[in-house]
Amino acid sequence: MTNIAIFVSGNGTNCENIIKYFRDKKDINVCLVISNKADAYALIRAAKYGIPSKVLTKQELYDEENTMKILETYNVNFIVLAGFLLMIPDFLINKFDHRIINIHPALLPKFGGKGMYGHHVHEAVKAAGETETGITIHYVSNVCDGGEIIAQFKTNLSPTDTVEDIEEKIHILEQQHYPQVIENTITERK
Repeated sequence: MTNIAIFVSGNGTNCENIIKYFRDKKDINVCLVISNKADAYALIRAAKYGIPSKVLTKQELYDEENTMKILETYNVNFIVLAGFLLMIPDFLINKFDHRIINIHPALLPKFGGKGMYGHHVHEAVKAAGETETGITIHYVSNVCDGGEIIAQFKTNLSPTDTVEDIEEKIHILEQQHYPQVIENTITERK
């Protein structure tokens, strides 16, 4: 059994989609949701499905003994980031080598790095006049958005697309592809 912890900072639409996707799977289980924000709506979404959650401040997350104790309590062996806005500490990257993945709302290496998340990415894509954008699912490394790419999915853009249109196109790709890529990545590692 692979036990997934989802790390999330915000609304949690991807978090909920992942929980729903794995609800009836026999060999992969979402066992915990961790947020760095006590008011993250993702925590309410997790509770709706009976998934335990923890709130960890940045200081608590970076406390190796504290974080590892929580993950060991829930027997977590895979971590999925779904809109988590803190850098993952090196000790987690080392202990979960190629077992932490993230989704980025652009085609990396374009529009990645510090400060490039959510609407900031979509605004940058629009300002650059891109004709396509997409999502990148990648392993987490100690470089922001710099880990090895697992999969990318693209969507075309038109000059009339607004930032909101771009955001909606990305959201559709995330909902369609992220859970399946998580499952494939876990299955290939067994």
